[in-house]
Amino acid sequence: MSSFWSAWIIIFTLVVLVGCLVLLTWNLKNYVGVSEDETTGHEHDGISELNNPLPKWWTYMFYITLAWSLLYLAAYPGLGNYKGFLNWTSSNQGILSLEESEQATIAAREAGMNVQLDREIARADEVYGPVFRQFAERDVLDLAYDPEALRIGQRLFLQNCAQCHGSDARGQRGFPNLTNNDWQWGGTPDKIKETLLYGRKAAMPGFKDALGEQGIREMTAFVLSLSGRTVNQRDAEAGQAKFAMCAACHGNDGKGSVAHNLPFGAPNLTNNIWLYGGSAADVTETLVQGRYGEMPAFRHTLGEDKVHILTAYVYRLSNPEPKQN
Repeated sequence: MSSFWSAWIIIFTLVVLVGCLVLLTWNLKNYVGVSEDETTGHEHDGISELNNPLPKWWTYMFYITLAWSLLYLAAYPGLGNYKGFLNWTSSNQGILSLEESEQATIAAREAGMNVQLDREIARADEVYGPVFRQFAERDVLDLAYDPEALRIGQRLFLQNCAQCHGSDARGQRGFPNLTNNDWQWGGTPDKIKETLLYGRKAAMPGFKDALGEQGIREMTAFVLSLSGRTVNQRDAEAGQAKFAMCAACHGNDGKGSVAHNLPFGAPNLTNNIWLYGGSAADVTETLVQGRYGEMPAFRHTLGEDKVHILTAYVYRLSNPEPKQN
């Protein structure tokens, strides 16, 4: 603390103490002109007000408290560079401040929690690691229809995926429905596992500057028409002429990256399944602002054995019955 603030706080404290002394002294004087224990003439509901001063012992306690406060302030000010006549060092001269102390306490607590968490994870890996490794040696298509593997996969899904995709895996705005057959990055076991291990980053740019307001309206009409929606045909035809800038990712037919084996994760625009909403306003917003979705990677947080089981569970969500060879 600087000398300025040290002096300011000491002065403010002294003003308060002096104010308390003045207030106490003022209340000890007899301003009503009535002797002690005599009535003041005020009466209400049969009760008379007497001129009773503060008890002596109470008054002395006030004086002692004020004197003690002054003595304590002089001995242990705890303010800035002034150490007091006992040469006591304040908290900002070698001892952590309150904020620093709290930060140190939080850091120590988090460090302790991390150590405990690491121990719990190590203990769990010791017990359940062999079970996961045993399942990981089997094919995903086999695990997808194994009741025990599905129970484990479901627990992994609820712990790690349900926050975004929902406990029923049907998704929400911006997070895909995993129970249908619409896949942006591929729905085969290998592609699902790749998605879980390494995550996905989608990047659709906005076209506000490239198309302008009129162009956005025309492109919106054409995109909606791809899924059989009723639109303004003139706008749709004009939008089709501009769709070449989208075809690199969605394909000339708008069926998306998966249909054309492209690595962009561009959705199919012809099936009326919409990740960010399929109204004209939603599609317009997508074209104007772009979309930048991200799916985290679980390679390090879960490990490959658990990801293998989770892959089987996710695959089963959209394939309730085994496929016949």
